[in-house]
Formats: sequence, C-alpha cells, structure tokens
Amino acid sequence: MKFNLGCELTYDVIEETVFIFNVEVAPLPRHGEVADRLVFTPEVEWHSHLVPEAATRYTRALAPIGPFALTYSATVELDVHRADPATIEEMHVRELPLAILPYLLPSRFVPSDRLAAFAWREFRDVPKGHEGVAAICNWIYDNIDYRRGASDAETTATEILVQRAGVCRDFAHLGIAFCRALGIPARFVSCYAYGLSPPDFHAVFEVYLSGRWWLFDATRQAALDGLVRIGVGRDAAEVAFATPFGLMQPGPIKVWIERADGLPESVPRTTDAISVQDPD
Repeated sequence: MKFNLGCELTYDVIEETVFIFNVEVAPLPRHGEVADRLVFTPEVEWHSHLVPEAATRYTRALAPIGPFALTYSATVELDVHRADPATIEEMHVRELPLAILPYLLPSRFVPSDRLAAFAWREFRDVPKGHEGVAAICNWIYDNIDYRRGASDAETTATEILVQRAGVCRDFAHLGIAFCRALGIPARFVSCYAYGLSPPDFHAVFEVYLSGRWWLFDATRQAALDGLVRIGVGRDAAEVAFATPFGLMQPGPIKVWIERADGLPESVPRTTDAISVQDPD
C-alpha cells in the first residue's frame, strides 16, 4: 500500500538555536520506493546522519532569530510481512544477537528492573512468544486510560503504572518495560500512523522474537499495517521528533498520512502479527 505523509513544525526562535530533527522515514526494506523532501524556511544549512544499525535519520539545522519552520513530505510504498502469531516464539538470551543487548536493559524512561516483580507476578502464566506480548498489550489497554495531558515528557513507565493514565508514548514505555523485565528485547518506535485520529506523531514498540522485530501497539489507535517508521531507540529520549539547543517557542504542528489512492481505511484494522523486516 502506498501512503502520502509528512509534517510541518513551526517555531519562534528567540536566540540562535540548534535543532536536531527526527521526522524522516527510515530507509527500511519494508519502505519501498520512498520519495521525500525536507525544506527549511528560511533556508539554512543542514546536515544529516543515518544510524546504520537502527536506520534512524537525524538532521541538524542552525535556526536564526525569528520565525522558523520545517516541512517534510514523502510518498512511501509500504510492504508488510504477516505471520501466524502462534508460530512466533520467544528466544532465550543465549540465542540473541549481542547487538540486541541494549534492548534488554533498563533505560531512562523504562526502568524495567523496578517493574520486574510486578511483571513476573502478572504475566508469568501467559503464553510465551508473540501471544504473550499480545497479552501484555491487552493488559495495558484494559488497565491504562488513554488520556491526553495525563503525562509529560518526563513521565516514566513506573509512574504510568501508578497513575494508570497516559498517551501513546507512555503505553509504549510500559509495554517495553514489561517485556524487558521478562527477558524479552523491546525498543521504542516513533512513526507516522495511518488511521490515527487526530493525526499526530505516534509511538509504538517492537519486540525481538523468532529472529526478527515485530510491531505492537497497546493503544489500538491506528492500523498495524499502516505504521511507517521514523526512528527506534531504547526509549523516547532517543527519537524525539525535535530536540532544540537554544531559546525558542514552539508553534503549531501539523502531521498527516493518507492513502495515495485516496481510498478510506479498511475495516476491520489489521490484527495479525506484523514484522518490520529489519535486516538484524
């Protein structure tokens, strides 16, 4: 399926500010025929960096004083890999590639070590593999309220478990925390999400099972086969869509994703196991 997507970020720059942006579509095998364009207004010099092992694209720009905007647009042919969830198995730590190790350990917003006792008590009897991670997502969906404004950029997975309310970022952090506490590699994913209403940057997570990464979304806010990845990291701190170093005021944000053929979203949404087809 082909999608047209993009974003527009605006700022009032009070003093010269360096921005690190992460809004571009990741160059993955599943993202075929990507045609994209990044524009800054006013025009400024900018530099890009691709993290090879994560396929995450960072762009640095120096913004002058005054109004400043980034506009990104892309057309992406999305190719997903589906499988029977019952065939997707959990892997023992001794079988995992060493490159996966960081996604087993606690991180700034995912203190999985502090949630280990709760995770083992709550999920010790669920099936292993994909079905077990799906059970974790079901628990989060049933027990955590999706509520805008219930958390902020400093809220951790532990705090979300206590307050029982958050947004997509928090749902992803809690899912990652539970998985890591159970010895399952998991990582944070930022993406464009077809079907999300209202349109916005979305957060989900990936889990490493049966030798590849698989997508999960505990919010159930978007279609699994309509997630176009931007970046991955241990948690949200590593894939913020914009990180400023200077004095500025953020303005309106616009995010969009739609089918290139103009047809409406299919119903029901995909609930199969969806793989990101990463090379690792």
